[in-house]
Amino acid sequence: MRNQEQRGTVLEAEKAKVKPPPLFKVMLLNDDYTPMDFVVDVLETLFQKSPAEAYRVMMQVHLEGRGRCGAYTYEVAETKVSVVHQLAQERGFPLLASIEEA
Repeated sequence: MRNQEQRGTVLEAEKAKVKPPPLFKVMLLNDDYTPMDFVVDVLETLFQKSPAEAYRVMMQVHLEGRGRCGAYTYEVAETKVSVVHQLAQERGFPLLASIEEA
């Protein structure tokens, strides 16, 4: 009898509201030794910036002391910072990157 009572009723499943993960900014920090062309190369290859955007960010780092490379989930941001440090160390440059809340 229960099935007959429910035939005319439409039951809607509750949709779970999933919040997107928080984003974190990856910032490059200025130093007086890392060549500008290396910074541009890192921005183009690791952060997929166009040549013009990579140059703009590099100049921001140079003039303002730091520049935003992008916003990512924490794990991705952490990996990108680690790769920046590894690439710089391999070339003997002191370039540093950091993570900030977006």
